[in-house]
Amino acid sequence: MDKTVECILRRRMHGLYLTRPCEDIVQLSRELLGLHSWFYRNVAFSAVLRGARLTGWTTALTKTWLYRGTLHGIDFHELPLLLSLHADAAYPWLMDPSRLPDMAAKVLALMEDGVFSRAEMRRIFAFDLDPQTLQRVFSPWGGIFVYLARQGKVAFRDMKSRDFDLVDAEPRYTFDEALPILLERYFTAYGPATLADAALFFGLNREKRQKLLALNLDAYARLEYQGNTYYYREDTEPQGDIPALTLLSGFDPLVVSYADRSAILPPEYRQAVILKSGICQPSIAVDGRIAGIWNLKKRTPVVEFFTPQPHAIQQSARNLVEGMRWRTTGWI
Repeated sequence: MDKTVECILRRRMHGLYLTRPCEDIVQLSRELLGLHSWFYRNVAFSAVLRGARLTGWTTALTKTWLYRGTLHGIDFHELPLLLSLHADAAYPWLMDPSRLPDMAAKVLALMEDGVFSRAEMRRIFAFDLDPQTLQRVFSPWGGIFVYLARQGKVAFRDMKSRDFDLVDAEPRYTFDEALPILLERYFTAYGPATLADAALFFGLNREKRQKLLALNLDAYARLEYQGNTYYYREDTEPQGDIPALTLLSGFDPLVVSYADRSAILPPEYRQAVILKSGICQPSIAVDGRIAGIWNLKKRTPVVEFFTPQPHAIQQSARNLVEGMRWRTTGWI
């Protein structure tokens, strides 16, 4: 492996708690700026393989939409800051913008009266909205609840639930105030990373990327590789070596948080790990490079390498996945 790539991977794996433990899942989520939760069990996977305990995790974290419109499990107290990056987002695809505030107010009023189910909302509004608008507003992908969640007014009831609760977590920062704070935290946990990586992670559009480029970056350490500048925070804690074998969760931060994933994901395996649907599968890294996938299907461990591996590697992978099954029993 190229020495610079090895340095990048070693620092990233250290920052993302893949070569050191973080026992507290709330602390882990806070330091990683949320844990990706397209499927809630990936939060459990990600936490366990980083050494966190799962006791009470489904209510310790809050599930809501962040950044690129993706679901994350986060520390509730972080919401006013994390939501500030996209508090001004528009939703023209949802419905006529002039009607959106009134529609949102009606949904919030129903929640105040005890209606928390999307399906029940659909039934209530079935005669008020045309079928196309009804489908958009109460889409399984979020619909109006994305809008309300990113205003800090609703969130999922818990990590497993499909119902919503009212919350009080409205954004308290302007975009210009929040960006440098979150960028420092991103480079601390995810660095070395480029500005393009940060823009992808935070879901910044072209206009907001220009503000990212205008920030003073002199406080960060940096390294150059293939014409790109990588920024990070120096850490006095000793960094571990890249493990011979590493399990990664579905939508693992090490995989999905960078514009250029070639350091961890060989191009020839990309389609096997990131499906056409956008789903990122749980994967197995050998010496820091993804070499296979794993999962728990009906709680049965499944391990599949893309190329033949030594028996010891195969057995170690099966043991790790079996351990994951026991660590997550009762949670998945």
